[in-house]
Amino acid sequence: MSTPFLIRPISASDNTAMASIIRKVMPEFGADGPGFAIHDAEVDRLYEAYTQPHSAYFVIERDGEVLGGGGVAPLENGEPDVCELRKMYFLPEARGIGAGAAMMQRCLDAARARGFRRCYLETLTGMDGAQALYLRSGFRPLSAPMGGTGHFSCDRFFILEL
Repeated sequence: MSTPFLIRPISASDNTAMASIIRKVMPEFGADGPGFAIHDAEVDRLYEAYTQPHSAYFVIERDGEVLGGGGVAPLENGEPDVCELRKMYFLPEARGIGAGAAMMQRCLDAARARGFRRCYLETLTGMDGAQALYLRSGFRPLSAPMGGTGHFSCDRFFILEL
C-alpha cells in the first residue's frame, strides 16, 4: 500500500513554505505571542539552520505540496548528549494520516544517528494531539524546562531516552 505522503530532507526551496506553515499553525494554538518559536530567526531559513552539524530537518510532502515538517538539533545551553525535537508543525490536511508518527520516527532515527542519547521537547497546554503523539512515542513529562531555548511561554516539557 502506498503512503499518502513523502518525508524527505528539507531543501533551500522549502524555506518559504515551511515559514508560512509555522506562521499559520502556531497561532491556531495560541502560540504567537512572545516566547514562542514563531519568533525564532531560523523560521525563515530552516534549511540553513538544520544543515549545521548534529542537526536535521525533514518535510512532509504530498502531491508536490509541503504540508509540514520537523527536525532535531542540539539543545541550546543543554548537555551535549541531549537534542531537541524542534519546529514540528503540520497543516490540518497532514493531521490524522499518520504523518506525525512517521515524522517522529524519522526525527528520532536522525537523533540516534547523530549520537544523541536523549531527546527533549517543549510544547504548550492545548496542543493535545501533539502531546498524545509524544506520549505514544515514549516521551515522559518533565516538571521544568531544560537548556535555554528562549521559549519561555511553553509550559509543557518532555524527555525521551534514545
